[in-house]
Amino acid sequence: MLLALDVGNTNTVLGLFKLNEGAPAELIADWRITTTRSQTADEYGILFRNLFTMRGLEAASVVCIIISSVVPPLDSVLRAVGERYFHVKPIFVEPGIKTGLPVHVDHPNEVGADRIVNSVAAFEKFGGPCIVVDLGTATTFDVVSKRGEFLGGAIAPGLGISADALFSRAARLTRVDVRRPAKVIGSNTTDNIQIGLYYGYIGLVDGILEKMVADLGPETKCVATGGLATLIAGGSKFITEVDDMLTLDGLRIIYERNAEHHRKRPG
Repeated sequence: MLLALDVGNTNTVLGLFKLNEGAPAELIADWRITTTRSQTADEYGILFRNLFTMRGLEAASVVCIIISSVVPPLDSVLRAVGERYFHVKPIFVEPGIKTGLPVHVDHPNEVGADRIVNSVAAFEKFGGPCIVVDLGTATTFDVVSKRGEFLGGAIAPGLGISADALFSRAARLTRVDVRRPAKVIGSNTTDNIQIGLYYGYIGLVDGILEKMVADLGPETKCVATGGLATLIAGGSKFITEVDDMLTLDGLRIIYERNAEHHRKRPG
């Protein structure tokens, strides 16, 4: 089995893949947990083992672990989890790993691992040119050329951050759920806030995509992933695909491109 971890600022997504000889690995289980910077290796290890137990899965079946992390303080913790609880030295998506994705930006080492992983998966699944919109704590726009090159993109505050800023700075505005409103002209404060957040954010996403698609060409595919992907894609004029498992698939693909050097040997 291959255990893939996508460690984000808010959530960590785990995926367990069954490795098939001569065929792509098959996702058989996935989980989403809160990213907690203060947890120890033992606390994470117990949590991961319990998740396996609840699904009737054996931790001993894991022969490889691959991790994409944008939370550097947790890297050493998760490395210890892999070695202590799964007896595997994890692979991190970092400079030097084989991705098959040329990175054409000013400072390649500054590009987040999750953006590289998403771009690898999007090009593999949808071809190029394509744009990945990852709607998480921050919203990232990752641009891949027709030839499969990472060209860069954009970063914007996430919808959750925008909402938190509004509620924390406006004393008389109460916190509301962010969801698609039933109308576009609000008749009460809750409606007004939901309309502003939802359509305002779609305006941000589509405004950036419109300019990127104009630059890349009309054949560009726009793919959304992340916790808010389904919500925002439903109102977007440009997003045509929603793939909740895009990052996990990217981790699986990168693992397969590096498997000969990293798989744990029996014994």
